Order: sequence, then C-alpha cells, then structure tokens
Amino acid sequence: MNQGNILYIDLNKHSYKIENETSLFDEFLGGTAVATELLFRYGKPECSPYDAGSPIIFAIGPFNGMYPVATKTVSIFKSPLSGDLGESHAGGRMSMVMREANIDAVVITGKSPEPVYIVIKDDAVEFSPAKTFWGQSCAATERILKQAEGERGRKLSILRIGNAGERLSPMACVTVDGSRHFGRMGLGGVMGSKNLKAIVISGTKGVQIDDAKAYNEVYNELYDRIVNSKEMKKYHDLGTASNILPLSNIRGLPTRNFSQGSFESSRAISGEEFARTHLVQHTACGHCPCGCIHLALLRDEFKPYHYINAKVSYDYELIYSLGSTLSLSDPQDILRLIYFIEKQGWDAISIGVTLGWAADAYIRGIITDKDTNGLAISFGDASAFYETLQRCAKGENEFFSSLEKGSAYCSKKYGGEEFAIQYGGVEPGGYLTGENFIITSLLGVRHSHLDDFGYSLDQKILSHTQPIEDQVKAQVKDAQWRMILNSLVICLFGRGVYEEGIIVKGLNALGLDWNIEKLEKLAARTLQRKHEWKKLCGFDINLLAEEGVPERMYCVHSVTGVSDKENIKERVRHYRKFAEI
Repeated sequence: MNQGNILYIDLNKHSYKIENETSLFDEFLGGTAVATELLFRYGKPECSPYDAGSPIIFAIGPFNGMYPVATKTVSIFKSPLSGDLGESHAGGRMSMVMREANIDAVVITGKSPEPVYIVIKDDAVEFSPAKTFWGQSCAATERILKQAEGERGRKLSILRIGNAGERLSPMACVTVDGSRHFGRMGLGGVMGSKNLKAIVISGTKGVQIDDAKAYNEVYNELYDRIVNSKEMKKYHDLGTASNILPLSNIRGLPTRNFSQGSFESSRAISGEEFARTHLVQHTACGHCPCGCIHLALLRDEFKPYHYINAKVSYDYELIYSLGSTLSLSDPQDILRLIYFIEKQGWDAISIGVTLGWAADAYIRGIITDKDTNGLAISFGDASAFYETLQRCAKGENEFFSSLEKGSAYCSKKYGGEEFAIQYGGVEPGGYLTGENFIITSLLGVRHSHLDDFGYSLDQKILSHTQPIEDQVKAQVKDAQWRMILNSLVICLFGRGVYEEGIIVKGLNALGLDWNIEKLEKLAARTLQRKHEWKKLCGFDINLLAEEGVPERMYCVHSVTGVSDKENIKERVRHYRKFAEI
C-alpha cells in the first residue's frame, strides 16, 4: 500500500498541485499526526483563523477505506472559537472517496475572490462559482450540488457550510454528506472566510494489496468483532442516546445549564423513548457495518395544516445540549431545534450550551428585555429557544448576533462568566462526571469528550478508588493512544475493537512496517506536538488551571461529588509531567 499523495489547493489563484511525500507518512502514519505536522509547516500561530494564509488541512490514514469502522476524516486548522488548535473529525463517505481518489491529505490556503466550490475528481480539481447559492442552507446546498455534480455510478462526498459559516460564526460547522459533521471548533467559519461554500470529492482508483491472504484475515477478524460481539452493539441498538438515563441516575447528565446532574424528565428524552416513538431509520457511514446513525421523524407544522416531515439525526450530545441543558422534555421540540441548527450549520453542542447561558443570564437579570427585544428566554420554553435561534440567524440586534459567537464571548461582554460553561472558549461535551472530565475539557487537544476516557474514569473510581496521580497517568496514556487511533483514522466507537495487536497486524498486512514500540513513541510525540502548537498560539496551561474552570463547576454535585480547585491544579501538574508538555 502506497501513501503520501497530498493535494495542495490555492484559492487565491484557483490553482492546485499534487505532491507525493511518502516519507512524511512513513514517519507519522497518517491522519491526525500527519495533519499536525502539516499545520506546523503551513500554519501561522500568530495569524487570525480567518486570515487568508491560515490553512485548512484534511487527512486520512492507512486504515480508511481498508478496514471496517475506519470511517473518519481528520480536519486541522486554527480555531476561531478557542484561538488555538482546531481539530474535528467527520464520518460519512469522505475518507472512503479520498482513498478511491488516492489522496491522503488536502491542504487549502488562500481566499477566493468570489464564492466558489471545489470539485475534486481523482487527481483533478475544478473551481466552480457558488455565488448563485451563497446564502443557501446546508441541506439546500447538498441538493444543488448532487444535481450539478452527480453522475451515474459515481460516489460523491459533499462538504458544505450553511449561513452560519458565511457569517463567520466561530461555532459554525461543516456538514458532510447526509448528516455527519466537522462539528467542533468553527471550521465552517474558516471555510466561510475563504469564500469556500463546498467541496465535492470523488474517486475511481483502487488500492493494490500485495498480501491478500493476510489482509483478508485481519479484515474478517475485525468485521466479526464489530458485527457479532458486544463491543459495538450499543451503538447500533439505541446508540449513544442510551446514555441519557444512566447518567441522569448517577447525577452525570448536565441539566439547566449545568446547575444539576439529574433531569426529572430524563425518561421522556431517553434513547429508549426516542427509539420507541420517533426512530424511523438506522444508517451508516461509508464502509461501516455498525449502523449507528439514528434518524427520527420530525413532523412540524410551519403554517396551519401545512407540515414539514423531515428525518433528523440525533444522538446523546444533541439531546444533552438541546434537551436537558435547556430543560426541554419533548423529543419533538428537541428535533425541531436540531433541524433548524442543521440548516444554519452551527455546532449543536456550542449553540445549545450558549442558549443555556442565555436563559440563566435572563433569569438573573444580566440579560434584559432591552437586549432580547422583549423575548423572555426561559428554561423549559421551547418556543422561546426556537425564536432565539431564528433571531440569531437574522442577526436581529447586537445581542442575538453575539450569541452565535459562543458563551465565552457573551459572558465576557454581558456578564455571567461564573456560569458560562466553557473551557478555553469551547463549550464541553455532555458529562457532569467529575474532575477527570474537567481535565479532559481543559487539556484535550480537540476539545471533545473523546479526547480521552475522563468521563469513564470518573465513573470507574466510584467503585475502584485510585490516587489522583494514578488517575492522571492512566488518562494521559489513553489520550496518547488515541493519537494512534486518530492517525489510522478509525471511528472511536470502535476503540474497544481496535486493540494494539490487531492494529499492528492490520498495518503489516498492508505492507507497512510498524510495531507497538514505534506506535507508542508516535503517540506520545503527537500529543506533545499538539500542545506545542497550542502554546505557540498563547495557550497557557497554568493560567487555565487557575482560572479556566467555570466557578459553577466548583459548587455543583457531579457523579463523583463537588470538584475541588486544588485537586484540579494538582491534576494539571501531573498531566504536564506524564505527557511531558
């Protein structure tokens, strides 16, 4: 298997070139490790994320398109939300078609003079005008491009931004194919700043396998574990929405802007309830037999006797951020918010948590009717939250325009920083489990609950207590190993299947010379390199330990009790020691 083709796209000149850099992939494997090195090469830490020279980097790894559940593509960029490292992962068909196009990474720089979309067909790139559909939603853009670029028998992956990205919202996402996303950290705003509305990718090339027998043995072993073992059954059945009830029962479900960890209406918005009354379809990313994508039916009356019937993707993070966080207990209300957010192209986690801050601020009188033009924003009022999103989309006034810039920006401007739930400018995933997850949120390099197993570790120590130092050591080791999983690039739902032994066998079957020791060295180095980039952007670990945790987190009861500031500072010291950062 040959790796190393990098597609360089210059939007200033509407030009491109492909260069083979096999040695880069030989040393850094692929995915997130390669993308990080490309960021050091082409990124400028001192520049604004919206500077024309700030690159957007996409990368896949050696397992993409080759083994089941290796379905993700990594994107790395400078984040407009945090001001430092931006990293996001998306499923769909993108990694599969990049493999078929024989492209291992894409580096996009510059800014187009006019709105464009890019069409990548194997080793050719076309620049097409997007002015006629600039202003269209994510859903409408996909329909337009399918009609314009679709050909019989040709598999496409379509990336696009919505109106939020065009407005340069720092929480704008990029939608991929049907309902997958580069969701976190504001990649949509970066694309918007480059006048890049969409990217269409397809490929017709194959991959040469020299040892078909060894490859088939590894493939069949992985496929059998994914389909027939218990490790991934949860994701196919109820999906991650199955977390709602268990977390609420142990005070780990963020509710009413993280003021408590249990939601009295958790059963009404549980994965079980969604499946029983709203689920209409399971689907999957390209080259995945799991089928973890859950689609529910939204039936919404937009005029008397006129209804929208739409399939809307849901999961735990969306139910948390737009359900329990806002104290909403009707699945149809949650789906209605998701549907609007999808069209606009916001990150649902960030916009949901920001709405939670807004409701809290309104209740306390920090935000007044003068700010909201008379709209009362209250927990439990779905209509008010929907109206808030509509006014944000219109940019009705300064307050509503501010909301799509995130809770850190809003609380600094209006007040209420003590209950603005953000870490380094980024709203967290939905886990009120304890201090280990706070460390995940503070120090995780992609600002995702999947940076490490902090939320699981919090739950584990309920029955198996460990010294703080041992907890942090395990957390760092897990964070490092995920650098390998994200360089392959697998969906982390499959992390229990992709163990060290099978990974080495899989790489060797593809003709790639890797062993455990070499992988572990790359894992530690990649995590260090990411923190090095963050530091160049002004990321200050010591300052975050002192001031980076919202004060509310030091008074709310979580799964493991009330968090302690001195413990957090101790954990940060241990993290720096074990990660050598």
